[in-house]
Amino acid sequence: MTEPIAYFAIFPFMPEMIFRTGVPQSSVGFWTGIIESLFSLVQMVLMIFYGRAADRFGRKPVLIFSLAGMSVFTALFGMSQTLWQMVLCRCLAGCFAGSVVTVRTMISENCTKQSQAKAFSWYMFTRNLGIFIGPLIGGGLANPTEQFPNVFVPGSLFGKYRYALSTYATGAVCLSATLTSLFGLKETLDKTADSGAKAKSQLSTTEVLKSPGVPMVLSIFGYVMLLGLGYTAVNPVFLYTDVELGGWGFSDQQIAGVLAIAGASQSLWMLLAFPFLQKRLGTGNLLRVCAVAWGLMFAGYPILNEVLRHGSETAFWAIWPPFLVMGSGVAMAYACVQLCLNDISPSSTVLATVNALGLTVSSAVRAFAPVAFTSIYAAGVKGQILDGHLIWALLILLTLGLDVLCFFLPRAAEGRYKASVPEREGDGTGRAT
Repeated sequence: MTEPIAYFAIFPFMPEMIFRTGVPQSSVGFWTGIIESLFSLVQMVLMIFYGRAADRFGRKPVLIFSLAGMSVFTALFGMSQTLWQMVLCRCLAGCFAGSVVTVRTMISENCTKQSQAKAFSWYMFTRNLGIFIGPLIGGGLANPTEQFPNVFVPGSLFGKYRYALSTYATGAVCLSATLTSLFGLKETLDKTADSGAKAKSQLSTTEVLKSPGVPMVLSIFGYVMLLGLGYTAVNPVFLYTDVELGGWGFSDQQIAGVLAIAGASQSLWMLLAFPFLQKRLGTGNLLRVCAVAWGLMFAGYPILNEVLRHGSETAFWAIWPPFLVMGSGVAMAYACVQLCLNDISPSSTVLATVNALGLTVSSAVRAFAPVAFTSIYAAGVKGQILDGHLIWALLILLTLGLDVLCFFLPRAAEGRYKASVPEREGDGTGRAT
């Protein structure tokens, strides 16, 4: 939960913080995108390093190291007074954002193949919780002398550094995770593995990449992230856009309500439906269902805009809430590709490296996808291409690509587990040892 909190906490106050450094209003959007993306860019570069380190030195020391560093530089970000101080702190925070690799690996190693679907449904729930909590901390504690004048006076530390309280609180969350990991977490890397497993642990990153099925699963993993991040970037802008231009014309409060409903629905799908569906259908088949459902969901947004354009507001308000709740089920695709990644690992001893490769792809997509998709959306609305629905046509076409890729999912990643298969408790790769 700490990584999404650290990543999203600065979003509410970032534009104002940049503007106060003297950046012209017209350039605030540019620098906001740059600084918000730096975290992911640096994370992308170092992700494989963290994976290799976790496979060599153990999961726990790498996790503690990354959490400790993130807590420091996340806290210091709010003390920045110049643009370049902000850039430096954000980059340094990204340098220590390796916890996501080790956490995913440790979860896999603490469960069996039959139980990992339930475990990762809870993991995805906590990440959604972090995405929800991060902006609340960032926005709720920014400018404390204005929000809480009876507690913080203008001449105090938090009067001079208007955003320090937000980032100190975020850093405190990371620090609490550091201490919890230090005193309450057990190492999960099996250092008594047999000679065959040890030999596989010496595989280089290139050799892991060349292992059977790994390139295809990484491609599918990245493709799912591309669709998800593209939708996440476009959705708030679409909701705000006037009906005549192709959106839903929602107010800020209505948009917040939509996002809250979507977040709650995703959590319920992950906790209640995903473990059952994964067990019944298998990981691969459930991913294929999500790919088809994604295309239908993308088609629903412009269709509902057309409903509004034709003046059928009653029908619109009757349709969109259940549409949103049902459509949120596509979030199960994220958990599916994570399980595929675990299952395709050549050995449990290189599981962190495999996860690092997947998260490197994810970070790369997160660095460019929002800008690319929102730019395409803006161009479609400005030129009224397909009545402003260009982006939805593109996203629907992209889901067809995922449908095709899913046909090439390696057999080892299909996730149809048999209870009779012997497996060692705690080996998330499901290999008997």
